[in-house]
Amino acid sequence: MLKAIASESDAALDRAIERLAPHLAVEEVGATLSIGRGIARVSGLPHVQAEELVRFSGPVNFARAILGLAFNLDADEIGIIVLGDHEDLTAGTQVQRCGRVLDIPVGEGLLGRVVDSTGRPLDGKGRISTTDRHSLDIEAPAIMDRAPVTTPLQTGIKAIDALIPIGRGQRELILGDRQTGKTAIAIDTIINQRDTGVICIYCAIGQRNAAVAGVIRDLRDNDALGHSIVVAASCEDAPGLQYIAPYAATTLAEFFMKQGRDVLVVYDDLTKHARAYRELSLLLRRPPGREAYPGDIFYVHSRLLERSTHLREEHGGGSLTALPVIETEAQNISAYIPTNLISITDGQIYLSPDLFRKGQLPAVNVGKSVSRVGGKAQLPAYRAVAGDLRLSYSQFEELERFSRFGTRLDKETRETLAHGHRVREILKQDQYCPIPVTEQIAALFAVSEGVLDGVPLEAIRGIEERIANTTREEHADLQDRVSAGNELSEEDRETLAKVARAAVKESNHADPTGHEEAD
Repeated sequence: MLKAIASESDAALDRAIERLAPHLAVEEVGATLSIGRGIARVSGLPHVQAEELVRFSGPVNFARAILGLAFNLDADEIGIIVLGDHEDLTAGTQVQRCGRVLDIPVGEGLLGRVVDSTGRPLDGKGRISTTDRHSLDIEAPAIMDRAPVTTPLQTGIKAIDALIPIGRGQRELILGDRQTGKTAIAIDTIINQRDTGVICIYCAIGQRNAAVAGVIRDLRDNDALGHSIVVAASCEDAPGLQYIAPYAATTLAEFFMKQGRDVLVVYDDLTKHARAYRELSLLLRRPPGREAYPGDIFYVHSRLLERSTHLREEHGGGSLTALPVIETEAQNISAYIPTNLISITDGQIYLSPDLFRKGQLPAVNVGKSVSRVGGKAQLPAYRAVAGDLRLSYSQFEELERFSRFGTRLDKETRETLAHGHRVREILKQDQYCPIPVTEQIAALFAVSEGVLDGVPLEAIRGIEERIANTTREEHADLQDRVSAGNELSEEDRETLAKVARAAVKESNHADPTGHEEAD
């Protein structure tokens, strides 16, 4: 009996020893020569490849593995971008190859979450349940894999949807001085996608933590976080994390695009991204160029934005729309980074600080803004009511500047100015209040047809609300026809004119004085 038990114990011990037998593997191990702000110089690792991940191994008190990105492959040393906090790293720290390029988890489980540039959760909601991982730097779709941009991406903002239309798969730059409402336009666009099936990704690059928290709060309060993903690399994070943040957001978007879905990505903002890359390049002692930016700064942004497109049906038919944000200084849109991105994108929305100070919100400068896709991605109903609005509004702004010289104006010029002031007033809009398509068209039809020309400016907001309420409550069939891409029929025009005249009449009854402002 005892012999049987002993033999079974010996057999179990032999099996355990066999399972625990060491498996030898060859690994390249390097040593850290120096460590600076987000940069490590390493010796060894003779076979490391460009943009390969490496792992720093050190004290046991490391909360989690610190990764790096092999960037400079010099003969004597390797320049590595540290992707995380480098305070615990010292000279002599061992560095190991990971044998793979930088990737990020992708999947449905990321919707409604806040993550960093490497896909780690930042919202305290626990682990993200995903199984797939995709590389951050993926080659852009080939030209023959792309389809024309024909479907509109409604922002809910009248000045943009009517005058600077954006299509699904387009790259539309948002630029302007600081504090002019660039982020507000992007957030309003995300909020307006609540019921459209468009997945939204907001990428915060170099922002203050308080500002990112404010954006997340606004998305949550407006029921827009459920269809969104927030990728955050704040100004307190390492410059390496800020550098890879937009590529991580684009990889997340491409996962959904290849499934045939429509995705919107907001890069807020690429000015800080360019500065982070400039900092890394100077620390790595790469030759500086114009404004101390490295020579490949154009390629850094072009390879990112070229991944935005509308795929052909045989490749899924999905789309990736990009809204990169750029901050200008003293309204200088001819600076280095703005001109680079203007040449890469398919148009730009320029926000003027002068209009912002005058209370013209959103402060879109129609004259300096353009969409190179234009009416091809606009509903036909918009072209019917706003086809000549852009040109007439630009002419009004020129005429308004001329009239400030005190020249006596004839009756026709005064009527043109009065009409232009009503157009400007109707284009004003509150933040977080995206307007449905039919209500936009009803308001624009009223002003373009001259129904509001005799209305005091202070009464236009109330009339617009009456028009919107009547259109929404009594003409739901018009919404269906407009959304289906039908043109406005004569009957539809008569309906819109009747609604507008009724709203003006109701306003006059509410304000019996009916005084008209002198223009």
